[in-house]
Amino acid sequence: MMFFKNNNNAIIRRLAIKTMKANKLRNIFAVVAIALTTLLFTSLFTIGIGIKESLEKETMRQSGGYAHGTFKYLNEEELNKLKIHPLIKDFGYSIMLSMGENKEFLKHHTEVRYATDEEAEMYFCSPTTGEMPQKENEVVTSTRVLDLLGVPHEIGENIKIDYSVQGKKRSKELVLSGFYESDKASQFSMIWVSKAFIDKELAGIELNNEEFTSQDSGYIELHVMFENSFNIDRNLEKVLEDSGYSSEKGAQNYIATGVNWAYMSTNSNSGIILPILAVSVLIVLTGYLIIYNIFQILVIRDIRSFGLLKTIGTTPRQIKKIIRNQAFLLSSIGIPIGLVVGFIIGNMLMPLIMTTTNFKRAYVSFNPVIFIGAAFFSLITVYISCRKPGKIAASVSPVEAAKYAEVSMKNGKNIRKSIDGTKVYKMALYNIQRNMRKTIIVILSISLSLILLNSVYTFTNSFDIDKYVSKKVVSDFIVGHANYFNVGKRVQNKVDVVSESLIETINNLDYIKDSGRVYFSREGRISYNNNERMTQIYGLDDFPMSQLRVVEGNINLPKLKDEKYIIESIDTDDNGNYKQESEPYAVGQKISLKLQNGKIKEYEIMAKVQMNSLMSVRNWVGDDNGLETRMILPASEFCKVIDEPLTMLYMYNVDRDNVKEAEKFIKNYTNNIEPEMSYESKQVYIEAFNRLKDMFSLVGGALSIVIGVIGVLNFINVILTSIISRQREFAMLQSIGMTTKQLKNMLLFEGVLYSVTAILVSFILGSIISLGAVYAIAKEMWFCKYNFTILPLVISSPILLVFGAAIPLIAYRTANKKSVVERLREIE
Repeated sequence: MMFFKNNNNAIIRRLAIKTMKANKLRNIFAVVAIALTTLLFTSLFTIGIGIKESLEKETMRQSGGYAHGTFKYLNEEELNKLKIHPLIKDFGYSIMLSMGENKEFLKHHTEVRYATDEEAEMYFCSPTTGEMPQKENEVVTSTRVLDLLGVPHEIGENIKIDYSVQGKKRSKELVLSGFYESDKASQFSMIWVSKAFIDKELAGIELNNEEFTSQDSGYIELHVMFENSFNIDRNLEKVLEDSGYSSEKGAQNYIATGVNWAYMSTNSNSGIILPILAVSVLIVLTGYLIIYNIFQILVIRDIRSFGLLKTIGTTPRQIKKIIRNQAFLLSSIGIPIGLVVGFIIGNMLMPLIMTTTNFKRAYVSFNPVIFIGAAFFSLITVYISCRKPGKIAASVSPVEAAKYAEVSMKNGKNIRKSIDGTKVYKMALYNIQRNMRKTIIVILSISLSLILLNSVYTFTNSFDIDKYVSKKVVSDFIVGHANYFNVGKRVQNKVDVVSESLIETINNLDYIKDSGRVYFSREGRISYNNNERMTQIYGLDDFPMSQLRVVEGNINLPKLKDEKYIIESIDTDDNGNYKQESEPYAVGQKISLKLQNGKIKEYEIMAKVQMNSLMSVRNWVGDDNGLETRMILPASEFCKVIDEPLTMLYMYNVDRDNVKEAEKFIKNYTNNIEPEMSYESKQVYIEAFNRLKDMFSLVGGALSIVIGVIGVLNFINVILTSIISRQREFAMLQSIGMTTKQLKNMLLFEGVLYSVTAILVSFILGSIISLGAVYAIAKEMWFCKYNFTILPLVISSPILLVFGAAIPLIAYRTANKKSVVERLREIE
């Protein structure tokens, strides 16, 4: 037997279009469903990629550049070897001279450097007016620096810069050759000087090229760009290795490196990836539920048509293709709509989301991945959704199709149910049981949004502001010299301390509750078993002492003041667990404290504690092994053994009713009376906490609403198509005596039963997910304290019941405008 190949694709396409035209209402629902699914994907991609790019750009603005990585503390020989490596596509470098030491820079981090043009661009500090300095007396800086110095924004103006070279203070008047507009997001400014100026200032000075620190003059920083931002750390290591250097700390040829933490590709982890995957799966499931339901109803309604097509030779494969063609034709309308609307909504939400972060600015991203990714996932969802309905249509024989009904009639049970269903509510219950698969899908699609909403609310309701603030804050206010809060500066002499006049003024305020000093010294070394280590020594008044978290041992304050005991401050992990491997001392062990004034005193370690970082010196100090020891004495003992005790900070609490007044006072004082003083308040961290909470609520709430809309749409679609497909059934019931009121009551009960079942499922599954997944997530978040709640479900239930009652009645009124006789005639 010979078969001739027949290309009937055109006929299949025509059949798909004709069938579609006969089901306009179904088409509208399908297009809306596909558009909403695409909208969800597009919004997810737009927000996700937009947040990534916005955070990267804002972080670059704050951290000071877009370079992928940095090689730190180089000498000229090292610079020349590294910069020619083939992995490096672009580079710039700068030579450090000094921190700007003008008194006006106390609260604004300012560095004096020479930089190449490429380096200035990487720092976002290229002159927007004028040009980079060429002559020895030329300089470029920011408009912020000019404003602080009171210099007009004009080329040729003179500016005086104070700085130090190897500890020796100097001052020079330079001519402005250019300036750049300050970025409000940036936390620092650069003063660019010429190469001739740097060479002259460093002439005759012996530079310690092997042990540069961030405070030294003459060290070089090399900023580099690679092909892309992936594997920056590996590329940095590769460049070092190939150039004959090492990234291992302590190695003879060690060179420090830094990865630009603005690039999210350098710090992506499961904590970021898993939520994105979870949301993507949720969207696929939500889209699947409604699109699958639409095409299943299509198949059931048109099953006789497919049977007739089979009688004239249409194969099961061609039947599947007709349904698939319909799905993709509808997608060609729904997906573009979803892409456009989703992109608009995503970019409308972006500024709202960004306001909940420290980065206020949102950038619109036109990354093609947004549109390609959303369209791809939407098509996959549509394809998956129409496979099962296609199989159903293809598997039914022509004879079965002619007799097909939505209810299986294998035995007499269904007939008996129908007879027993003389009561309206029994008939409604029977009707929703006729197709359990469809019923389950509708209930799940409605429940999904409620479960998600409850999970988001439970999670954000578990945010514990007390836990957050207790870790971030030690008191309502901390005051100190501006150098204490200024990154890169050190509290190292009596100039950097809290002024006695400020402390006295604070203590004279009526609303002060608790207060105390924190002293600091770098003079000591700890000696034990003939081993010595550098140590930071702190002296604490009683109030700061009460804020220490004891990890091992106990603090007996009267005993501690006997001048025989000392406390060790240790490091802990994010969960507060003691990192034992880094601490060599034990409670009860005796150590010797050696001071620069020649004093040696023996102490016994009373306890190990964790001291909040806000109470300690804010720049790292370590010994040759990269380790540091921190020891704490009571303030009375500290002032006895240290010749020149420095009050590093003063911390205090105020009456709750006077917080705003206290904030206003200290802000005015540090700005106008003693501008060299600065402060931090608890309110800053409370606002950060609220922004974090708002971000989760906003994103989760928006997602819940969109999924809720899809769930309601699915419910409307099922009810409406069910009513349309049951018109003959309703006509027969009315012809044998059922009144219109009874029919409406039956439909009302059906809708309410759907709603009640969805509510019960939401309560059961919502509670299980809350006690399982949400609890597990909250447990891993250090600032969360899990609180079980079903409040969103309680509030949503009456609303859902109203929808359940109203939608069937509205659908019936819309779909049944013909008389009983006209509908009965349609049976024939």
